[in-house]
Amino acid sequence: MDVGFIGLGGMGRPMVANLVKAGHTVRVWNRSPEPVAASVADGAIDAGSLAEVWQADVVISMLADDASVRAVLLDDVLLAGARATVHVNMATVSVALAREAAELHAAHGIGYVSAPVLGRTEVAAAGELNILASGPAALRERVEPLFAAMGRRTWPLGDGPEQAVITKISANFMIAAAIESMGEAAALTEAHGVDPGALIELLTNSIFPGVVYTVYGNMIKERRYEPANFRLPLGLKDVTLGLTAGFDARVPMPFAGVLRDQFLDAIAHGDADQDWGAVAEVSRRRANLPRES
Repeated sequence: MDVGFIGLGGMGRPMVANLVKAGHTVRVWNRSPEPVAASVADGAIDAGSLAEVWQADVVISMLADDASVRAVLLDDVLLAGARATVHVNMATVSVALAREAAELHAAHGIGYVSAPVLGRTEVAAAGELNILASGPAALRERVEPLFAAMGRRTWPLGDGPEQAVITKISANFMIAAAIESMGEAAALTEAHGVDPGALIELLTNSIFPGVVYTVYGNMIKERRYEPANFRLPLGLKDVTLGLTAGFDARVPMPFAGVLRDQFLDAIAHGDADQDWGAVAEVSRRRANLPRES
């Protein structure tokens, strides 16, 4: 398939590499040139411009947030000149932006599919992402070969552009809540003279096995939050998206408010460039535990 790909960050570049490995022709564009050169070395084609990306059959985008999607993609002139007939937005964006984007694309005769993913950069590199997809069934079926190249499973979630988005926002809220609860529990045990690493090892090998508790539990155990696969500001963004979606639908989310403030605290204390697992350090700091352990 002839694919245009926009956004070559920590997730986008390995996704492109897997599309190329699967035999697809991939034209790439990124706001900074270095990732483009790296993807070209992996077998992709430098599109040279956004307009050229949209001359592919299908466009996939993987950008950071609403502001990036709006600045780069929600452009009447760009969409009016597109040859592509479907755009797959794999970013985690707001419910409101998903609906707005779908309407704008429809006005230009372009199909729109929401397909945010679950998985960190190493999962993307292995082609093992879980892909949450919503949009017209015929469009989802058309792009399924692309999903198969990038992920281990596609989860169909309905025809509305917001349905996959709200599912991803909910999933990230649960991950953030798990990190926060482990951080508080680790601080509590440490304050009582128990090695928090022992707690994490106990939990991840008994009642809480699994990727989330193991990956983030080990971060907390080792107090190692770099390299940052998913930075704290992105975690704050997703928790805030959950609060906004809850407000719009009159769904109380009291713990999401606590999480938002914990993320703000971590960022205000200079941890913005660390992985969002570093929100666990807020509990240690508030408990006045030693900075070095």
